[in-house]
Amino acid sequence: MSTLDVTMEDGSGGVRPKAQWKQMGPAEKEASVHEEVKRMQRLPAHSSYVTHRLRVLNKILQLLSFQRTTSQDRELELLFAGLSL
Repeated sequence: MSTLDVTMEDGSGGVRPKAQWKQMGPAEKEASVHEEVKRMQRLPAHSSYVTHRLRVLNKILQLLSFQRTTSQDRELELLFAGLSL
């Protein structure tokens, strides 16, 4: 298992174990996503990486904004797991 499989970066550039993401509240998750959106907006807008990452981040914000079904909760967790914030 690689380091990327076990950890995720926090907003301060440090590394946060993925297990802590599950323990974070919605407000903390939303703040982390907003920080990443701001970081992406400083990169070239025409970049396919930035475009894709912003789509994923916006999908996470959408899922965080309302009461979710079980399948939407799983989708949200998969999206968070796929990001290295």
